[in-house]
Amino acid sequence: MKGKNEQRAGLLYGIGAYGMWGLVPLFWPLLEPSGAVEILAHRMVWSLGVVGIALLFLRRWAWIGELIRQPRRLGLIALAATVISVNWGLYIWSVNNGHVVEASLGYFINPLVTIAMGVLLLGERLRPVQWTAVATGFAAVLVLAIGYGQPPWISLVLAFSFATYGLVKKKVNMGGLESLAAETAVLFVPALGFLLWLGASGDATFLAGGAGHGALLAATGLVTAIPLVCFGAAAIRVPLSVLGLLQYLAPVFQFALGILYFHEEMPPERWAGFALVWVALMLLTWDALRTARRTRAEALRLAVRAAEAGAPVGTASASAPDADTPAIK
Repeated sequence: MKGKNEQRAGLLYGIGAYGMWGLVPLFWPLLEPSGAVEILAHRMVWSLGVVGIALLFLRRWAWIGELIRQPRRLGLIALAATVISVNWGLYIWSVNNGHVVEASLGYFINPLVTIAMGVLLLGERLRPVQWTAVATGFAAVLVLAIGYGQPPWISLVLAFSFATYGLVKKKVNMGGLESLAAETAVLFVPALGFLLWLGASGDATFLAGGAGHGALLAATGLVTAIPLVCFGAAAIRVPLSVLGLLQYLAPVFQFALGILYFHEEMPPERWAGFALVWVALMLLTWDALRTARRTRAEALRLAVRAAEAGAPVGTASASAPDADTPAIK
């Protein structure tokens, strides 16, 4: 019963995290007339404050000393901070300049880009269905390039920057809260310096926009941290296969907002491109679920065989593949 309650709570946390990420396009326009770079700088500064308070409350500081003694990990943290800054800044600019639908496409194709990077950079091998999904995604980008009259640069930069961020985070191997704290600490000084320069030049909107506007800019720290905390709570309670399905909630919400709320245009060729992307994602999802079922069945078979042979069950199950690992091999 406790396990079911934990999984139910994890599912709610996951829906909450991806739901908030999906609805965040409603928040960024509230910060106008602040520009995307100023909003980004405030997001960096206030996020460190929020995460710092959370770490103080949880008393999780031991990792800082370990990180300082590892220059390579510090370098990777700096790289992750730089890449996510590009992703955040471009996303904010896209929303506030009428490109919500194109931004949502970036997060739709992100799983395909992640798979492609796994093949090119990590030498991972794909199954036939995964190759079909990647090829379908490539065809979708071509169709969308024709529809836009140019490659969908916003989508591609968002997808590649987030995929790169995920790759670097995998190598850093830190908890979500600690990782965000380290990244925002790297970004804090340049972000604060930019805001001070903006204020000295008279172009800052933090105080000029009134107390309400200043409070909204400060709230960017909460907007950044709360979904991440929910995601972290979900990640330890539900299988990765479930999180993999939930991740599509965010771009679905963003896409719906772009069309229904922001009234962005969707000519037929863009519908065709998005349809191809969705077909590719359905193929990936079907393949991942099928592989997870096969892996669990194989683990059970090995456990039964070990039990029949009189060996400890834990020995056989330890040698079986993890059912919750990503589908890419």
